[in-house]
Amino acid sequence: MKIRTRFAPSPTGSMHIGNLRTAFYAYALAKHEKGDFILRVEDTDKKREKAGGVEDIQRLLGIFNIKWDEFYIQSERLELYKKSAEKLVEKGYAFYCQCEAKNAKEEGFSDQLRDPCRDKKLTSGAIKLKVPDNEGIGFADFVLNKKVSWSTNVVGDATLLKSDGFPTYHLAVVVDDHDMKISHVLRGHDWMPSTPIHLLVYKYLEYEVPEIGHLTDILDPEGGKLSKRKGSTSVDGLLNEGYLPEALFNFVILLGWAPKNNKEVFSLEEFVKEFDPLGFQKSNPIFNSEKLDWFNGYYIRQLKLEDLNNKFQSLSPDFGKLEISKQLEISKLLQERIKKISDVNILAKFFWERPDVDKSLLGENFKEHLSEIIKAIENNRDLMEVIKENNFKTGDFFMDLRVAITGAKFTPPINESIEILGKEEAITRLKSLL
Repeated sequence: MKIRTRFAPSPTGSMHIGNLRTAFYAYALAKHEKGDFILRVEDTDKKREKAGGVEDIQRLLGIFNIKWDEFYIQSERLELYKKSAEKLVEKGYAFYCQCEAKNAKEEGFSDQLRDPCRDKKLTSGAIKLKVPDNEGIGFADFVLNKKVSWSTNVVGDATLLKSDGFPTYHLAVVVDDHDMKISHVLRGHDWMPSTPIHLLVYKYLEYEVPEIGHLTDILDPEGGKLSKRKGSTSVDGLLNEGYLPEALFNFVILLGWAPKNNKEVFSLEEFVKEFDPLGFQKSNPIFNSEKLDWFNGYYIRQLKLEDLNNKFQSLSPDFGKLEISKQLEISKLLQERIKKISDVNILAKFFWERPDVDKSLLGENFKEHLSEIIKAIENNRDLMEVIKENNFKTGDFFMDLRVAITGAKFTPPINESIEILGKEEAITRLKSLL
């Protein structure tokens, strides 16, 4: 059997790292076995669709070099869903419903499992699944590595085809997976409650059920499922913050999967080669931003200086206005010290903008320190000699210098920074505080 997997996002908003993780796993599962990876855009919720959403999905996958073998858009396949839904009605496994749809967010979810229209023999309206009573249904989850089962007595009559002709996820996902010969389905754990509905649709349409696996939930460090409301967890958001694609890739693939050899740094090719579904973890991973920073720092150190400089330019227009020689000096100074590309706007801002120094950050002897520093710079003297001659405390002396030049206590090495900034500008800043 040829392995065929799919990534089926909706173009309704920014791609979340949970979606990205699913794409990586589905891609690796297929390509490890020389199979096919399908991109299928589930765009049947037209009210929530974001303009340019399809292009955004393709763009983001391209950033991570994820290439698909086939591409489908659900809204172009409406006739197929209609025929399947009508076939279920003909067989007695579905029925027409003319009940007014409720807004679950405003009115709450209905606790009525059996629809009042199921025995009315209507001939038009939305089409709903006629769920039988007192039956058991289940499947073997290949990620969780266990059998999961339900009683149909807790499964509601789900809508399959809306009255506007668009399918719901419950119908489209089954029809598409069958039509596209999907062998393995990977999806988030939050879709587990929908699985019994899908299993019944597979059964009634006489389709073979693919292997199905539900991935763990990514948890917020403070507890609970990772939420878009708690910081940036969208892929674009993290990229815009200054995280490199390579760092995001390595961080995300290890959120729920572990290699046999505890290796941490992978290229896409290495990940595909070493991928084993037995490595899927059962416990929910935590979004550890410190680990993401570590990965990002690692990949920043691997960049060629010119490449890092180009990334600084794209993220900071002010940095890009500096002389190229000065840009490269700053980039070299920052490369071993930053966690994110966007740190250039924090750590290097003083190079192009004189800081408004908070004098409360200066020590009680700052005037004496700065006066001697000015003399030393004007005469090209070693600052350590000045400290010895005046019996200054080294830490206090250099902290006053750092704050006076940069406006902050935590900066790149101050001596090298002054060299880049220039003698004249450094003296001007020091004198402004006296």
